[in-house]
Amino acid sequence: MENLLKAKLNELVTILEGKDRTGLKAVIGLDGFVDEILHVVATRKNAMEYERLKTIKEYGEKIIQASGLSTNIEMVRLQEKLGGNGPILSNALAQYGVDLSYIGALGYPHLEKVFEAMAEICKVYSIANPGHTDAVEFEDGKVMVGKLESLKDVNWDNIKKIIGITKLVELINESKLLGLENWTMLPHMSDIWKGLLEEVFPLLNKSNEEKLVFFDLADPEKREKEDILEAINLIQSFSEYFKVILGLNFKEAVEIAEILGLEIIKNEDNKVDLKILVTQLAEKLQLYSMVVHPTIEASTVIKGTYYNVMGPYTPKPKLTTGAGDNFNAGFCLAQMMELTPEQSLIMGVATSGFYVRNAKSPTFNEVIEFLKLWSEDSI
Repeated sequence: MENLLKAKLNELVTILEGKDRTGLKAVIGLDGFVDEILHVVATRKNAMEYERLKTIKEYGEKIIQASGLSTNIEMVRLQEKLGGNGPILSNALAQYGVDLSYIGALGYPHLEKVFEAMAEICKVYSIANPGHTDAVEFEDGKVMVGKLESLKDVNWDNIKKIIGITKLVELINESKLLGLENWTMLPHMSDIWKGLLEEVFPLLNKSNEEKLVFFDLADPEKREKEDILEAINLIQSFSEYFKVILGLNFKEAVEIAEILGLEIIKNEDNKVDLKILVTQLAEKLQLYSMVVHPTIEASTVIKGTYYNVMGPYTPKPKLTTGAGDNFNAGFCLAQMMELTPEQSLIMGVATSGFYVRNAKSPTFNEVIEFLKLWSEDSI
């Protein structure tokens, strides 16, 4: 490990060990999923043992080979867990000690079992039944197969009826961070954003404290270009009331750049140049923070300056579903604590790095210990 990175990790450890997180509050929404984590069987040895398909390419080839013939694909369920960008982000922030309120699709009128543990560490306000996702995991990524019918009930009318404008104003007034997650899978999300802008935000207390709002579009490829552009315009409108953070993975960043008509510049290795991509998006959108997190690194532009850190990458993750949401949790927590942009990126990649190795979100003490081990090349 280079000495400069080691020094930065140790400096962050010292800051975190002395940081007072008392009073950090957030309100997050609005999705909710029950996730089944699955492996695809390549060959079965016996009733208990099997070899898995290791890559998405192998899985795709297996399906293509069945064209005109049909085939049988066996999947093994590893676990059932809470899912959705909002719940995973919220669970990670709550593990860090944030006083968190969650509004979303967690089961209505009764909470789904997978969200009961979350309800013990967060205040939850459920307005609809969750979607369901088959998260098929491979060593090089994952294929998410969603069933979304129930998410049509996540709409502005239901939010006003079940939560109410007065409660929304109270929750947002008390919070440092507002998170609005998974635009792609919530068909009424843009209308919800309009409702917030028109009916809630004008009622917020005027305060010297700058609040943060974090957006995760969540793989907008399947949505119409016009809808995506409308969503981006609405996100820009939030700048009147908040410091706006837009978080994207690398694939999403390229898609949004293309929709915005930006030129995709490649480097000498014929790969998309991350720095140019993030900088162009930041210049075009004019938000407080544009943050992009590929698998092995993360970048942000804040106040016109570009920052990048390499993450603690592992080629053998235990769990990848939710890694991006854990990155977002670490980044947002650091921003809530008013750490530097670079320290915020390090907190993001450390949180996701711990998560993929341990299949759970870290506590504050655990991420500090992880940073120490990382600085010693011992993770």
